Amino acid sequence: MARLSLLVALLSSMLLSGCGFHLRGDLPLSHFPAMYIQSDRHSELAALVSNRLEHNKVELLDSYQQSTPMLQLLSDSLERRTLSLFPNGQVAEYELIYKVSYALTMPDGEPQQYQFELFRDYQDDPNQAAAKAKELELMLGELRQQAANRIVRQLSRLH
Repeated sequence: MARLSLLVALLSSMLLSGCGFHLRGDLPLSHFPAMYIQSDRHSELAALVSNRLEHNKVELLDSYQQSTPMLQLLSDSLERRTLSLFPNGQVAEYELIYKVSYALTMPDGEPQQYQFELFRDYQDDPNQAAAKAKELELMLGELRQQAANRIVRQLSRLH
């Protein structure tokens, strides 16, 4: 019985490693030993991307060098679209749309631009404005974290 469970565990791990599965947070970024990130000075998204790259052992450079890749965080913005209204005409529910645009320039290469959008529904209640403002701030933080993870995952797929 113990041998059977050991065999199943061994086969499962072989299948997962064979299909390219990696645990979250540890991505194969060995093809990016060093990188320069260009962004707005106080960009929260840039800070999150930087943390994730450092966690994955990518050296972040203080200045651009033509022999290393450059990640440019071009823009990130939050838009909202009305989904539903209360009977009195006030907005009851929004769809939050977090848009991210970035470019990756490899050494001696042209910049490759990427963009994506993340969506989240948000219910508004004008009677609880302070709590809803805090909730919106938390959702924006979560969207930024998802965006940073997505950028790093995209980088891990490039060779």
